[in-house]
Amino acid sequence: MTTIRPTAMESAMSEPMAVPPFAVIPGAQVQRVLQGREKEIVELVEATYRLHGAGDSVNPPSYFLRFPDRPSSRIIALPASIGGAVRVDGLKWISSFPQNVTAGIPRASAVLILNDHDTGYPFACLESSIISATRTAASAASAADWLSRDRRRPTRVGFFGVGLIARYIHAFLAGTGWSFDEIGVHDLSPESAAGFRTYLEQSGTAGRITVHDSAEQLIRNSDLVVFATVAAQPHVSDPSWFAHNPLVLHVSLRDLAPQILLASANIVDDIEHCLKANTSPHLAEQLTGNRDFLHGTLDDVMAGRVTVPVHRPLVFSPFGLGVLDLAVGKYVYDEVVRSGELQIIDDFFHELSRYGRADRNLG
Repeated sequence: MTTIRPTAMESAMSEPMAVPPFAVIPGAQVQRVLQGREKEIVELVEATYRLHGAGDSVNPPSYFLRFPDRPSSRIIALPASIGGAVRVDGLKWISSFPQNVTAGIPRASAVLILNDHDTGYPFACLESSIISATRTAASAASAADWLSRDRRRPTRVGFFGVGLIARYIHAFLAGTGWSFDEIGVHDLSPESAAGFRTYLEQSGTAGRITVHDSAEQLIRNSDLVVFATVAAQPHVSDPSWFAHNPLVLHVSLRDLAPQILLASANIVDDIEHCLKANTSPHLAEQLTGNRDFLHGTLDDVMAGRVTVPVHRPLVFSPFGLGVLDLAVGKYVYDEVVRSGELQIIDDFFHELSRYGRADRNLG
């Protein structure tokens, strides 16, 4: 007698499946989980880059919702799926409305939806402006570390654009062991520059703080330059400002003219993602008709597949991957579950019978 054994997929489909409960995690809980864990989150982000580089993720192009009547504003959808030990799907839905700042509220707001790997049901909605800033800052801190290992470690940092993202990047640099002799600040808004200086002084930094009147002064006096602006097109175009070969964390992606990238070594987080939506690397590709100016990804550097030149400016341009949001969001969710403070929304999924009330009496 022959025994026919079910396949793994058939066995999984025959096992009873339950709809996961749905939870909401507000920003206060998100912040409590992430605060003070900079080293741990950087390690998580690096592990996620490795999973992504190994192909154990799905990270489609981001979708930009733009408005003809509000050209400076946008809302972006970042769908993604990640494997490994995380095993979660989801979507970050993040808006950028720069005019909010003049009204006294943050520019960006966001939510993150986590979907169950097996059923597809969403099981959590998290406030995500903090998650987004955290994963951006962790990525920047990781790049600063890995990309300075073969060159002199920067002692002078300059922040061009000093909003929430700049504050988080500074916190992650400090939280992962960086200290600087000098910290430069430049912003088109004098009030923002003054506010960031106050933040730096209150954070206990030992470095000398200088507010620069011009972008050129900031860049020429910095070994590590952090761009965290809301620029929609390049506004820094003189390659001579970078003649001292600084490490540039080009987080806002659209500040640098293509000529600067072509005179530099260039590392990105994901080539296909970064060369879209008129980012500075995308403009460089359009100008040259090729991608020869790219040296590789941060994962390539971490794996030793790429060695970056020392005697050139070095620019890291991260598009920002949805898989990073998922990894940090799932980390937050798991920590809140462990704390016993998860806020479940009872009966969120209400219509669960295929044929209504009659279905409940079948069998």
